[in-house]
Amino acid sequence: MYKYYNSLNNKLKNYFKILEPNFPEWLHEYIDTKELLQQKYISITCGTIYSKLFESNFFFSSLDHSVAVSLIIWHFTHDKKQTLSGLFHDIATPVFKHCIDFLNGDYMSQESTEDLTNEIIKKSKEITTLLKRDNIKIYEVDNYHLYPIADNDTPKLSADRLEYSLSNALFSYNLLNLANIKEIYDDIEIQNNEENEVELGFKTKKIARDFVKVTSKMSVIYREDKTRYSMQFIADILKMLCLENKISKKDLYSLKESEVIDIIENSKYKEIFNIWRNSKKVKVSNEKPKDVYFVHHGSKIRYIDPLWNGERMSKACKIAKKMIDNNLSYNMNNYVYLDFIFPA
Repeated sequence: MYKYYNSLNNKLKNYFKILEPNFPEWLHEYIDTKELLQQKYISITCGTIYSKLFESNFFFSSLDHSVAVSLIIWHFTHDKKQTLSGLFHDIATPVFKHCIDFLNGDYMSQESTEDLTNEIIKKSKEITTLLKRDNIKIYEVDNYHLYPIADNDTPKLSADRLEYSLSNALFSYNLLNLANIKEIYDDIEIQNNEENEVELGFKTKKIARDFVKVTSKMSVIYREDKTRYSMQFIADILKMLCLENKISKKDLYSLKESEVIDIIENSKYKEIFNIWRNSKKVKVSNEKPKDVYFVHHGSKIRYIDPLWNGERMSKACKIAKKMIDNNLSYNMNNYVYLDFIFPA
């Protein structure tokens, strides 16, 4: 009956049950719309899952992430509009996710694709029919930035930031197991922050500190040398294929990642793409390397300084502050490269 939910493996279902033990029945119809189901074929790892540079091999999709975000919001608010804003927040995500922000030159804020959210919802007959039935306006669900539980500014804790932290730690980097996830999640409640705004926060200091430890590790992973290199490398291949009319920007929103990879492997970029896929380590240098393709720029800093009983952990805990400071000091000034050049 439910296309998406019934196709899930038990590990995903068990994770979802932690986030919301009673999956809201009304949500299934929205999830099973064409536009959202398209997100099943996009990995949350921004393409890094396809290279041996990274250990992750679990395909956690953009749709899995969006559903999980909506479950967190529903769990804490039981508000349909906020929940749908979370479900729709990545509906405009193209293949390889934030690599397309790198393609657009937006590697520091990584928000360049979000402008299409309203357009995609508006053009969907399925979604607009459901919204009309439920007496919900598009402007109430097309911008999750309106709702601080759904989204807020770094380094605050929101449903979106919480979800990708938990799922990446569980599925991609093996830093947490389901029991750890449940302990963390069950300790979270809605609190008021220093700006008197609602925000997700922790009740127990030790659990908050453990969460900071895990998320600080992942914060570095999200922008370490091999990650920045890989995302820019994928972006540059896609850029060249677009310039050569082998693929269009529109295709990036309609094809599966596997289909785009087939296009790459049937192009002159096949050899360098497979070098990247089979590499286990990138090279770094303080000086500009010669006669190789290299990446030399920073990236968005994703980190969390959560609340504990209404106070930032960086203020309440010296250990947490040290972990956050160490994370933020990660050097992104290296030239990063592998031994190849782009084919002419």
